[in-house]
Amino acid sequence: MVDVHLRGIVKRFGKTVAVNGIDLDVNDGEFIVLLGPSGCGKTTTLRIIAGLEKPDAGRVIFGDRDVTYLPPRERNISMVFQSYAVWPHMKVYDNIAFPLKIKKYPREEIDKKVKWAAELLQISELLDRYPHQLSGGQRQRVAVARAIVVEPAVLLMDEPLSNLDALLRVKMRSELKKLQRRIKVTTIYVTHDQVEAMTMGDRIAVMNQGKIMQVGTPEEIYNKPANLFVAGFVGTPQMNFFEATVSLKDDNIVLETQDFTIPLGREFREILADYINKSVIVGIRPEHIYPKTMRPSTLKKASDISGVIDFVEALGSDTIIHVNTGNMIIVVKISGSHRFEIGSPIDLSLDLDKLHIFRKSDEKAIV
Repeated sequence: MVDVHLRGIVKRFGKTVAVNGIDLDVNDGEFIVLLGPSGCGKTTTLRIIAGLEKPDAGRVIFGDRDVTYLPPRERNISMVFQSYAVWPHMKVYDNIAFPLKIKKYPREEIDKKVKWAAELLQISELLDRYPHQLSGGQRQRVAVARAIVVEPAVLLMDEPLSNLDALLRVKMRSELKKLQRRIKVTTIYVTHDQVEAMTMGDRIAVMNQGKIMQVGTPEEIYNKPANLFVAGFVGTPQMNFFEATVSLKDDNIVLETQDFTIPLGREFREILADYINKSVIVGIRPEHIYPKTMRPSTLKKASDISGVIDFVEALGSDTIIHVNTGNMIIVVKISGSHRFEIGSPIDLSLDLDKLHIFRKSDEKAIV
């Protein structure tokens, strides 16, 4: 196991800049997730770490060794692909043993390691089968077993669960995370699925347009997004955003929107002093807004607004309410199954402790 360091990584494909000056530190034994939309550069970054792509600028460092221009075989890495990439003409045993045979391990050691990896992935009873006799989840386990059998210093995974059905994805998420904790290998995992990122990663690096927007624990990414993109990309349903003007009334800071006013109190004067009479972007997650009749007793600082119910999504475990306040739609998420009538008025309470405020100029977080 080693720590991995990226320093100023740049990769271009023609006129397209796929990766634009990335710096990232991955700790020894850490599970870090590269999260972002399609085309943000996360897979290209992973391929550069693997040695499958050469950067146009920057360095890749494993421990204290510069591996920027070393081929994959000299990096002691393993990679699990989205397509599984298991050999169809080989039995499961031979698929797992293949990288060991390439490295000319003794037959006894190959047998020992294959059985160890198969037991870890709970596929010992499948060793004599061919891939076409396996389910998608079983083929994915074979691919992971083949990756860990060589005991790599770094394990790389490129959207390995995206071809599985929803229920199997949930099961494999927990199994991969438990496996990583057991073998303690430095792992870099690529996904566009925020649920995967939040449930699996020790830390998450959120990427957009070839850049890292924020690196932090799942809790930091969710509760303290560094900018508008991170705030909007992480969380389902998406965070509510609306434009507001920062004003000073009776020595108190208020946010004035087209439809309502949010009093913030004097404690925000110092934080927002430079933004008085200026426009900002306000964000609040749907689960931090409550129908006033269901407002929790623990809610200390709140602001009430009114609207009309526009649409209701009954999901069983949650209820999503779309509320029209006049010029905007506010989305509210409440736990459990509840009935609301479309077209009826509703009063809402916003949890002011969960309010996010962003600059309009560069979309970075102020609060």
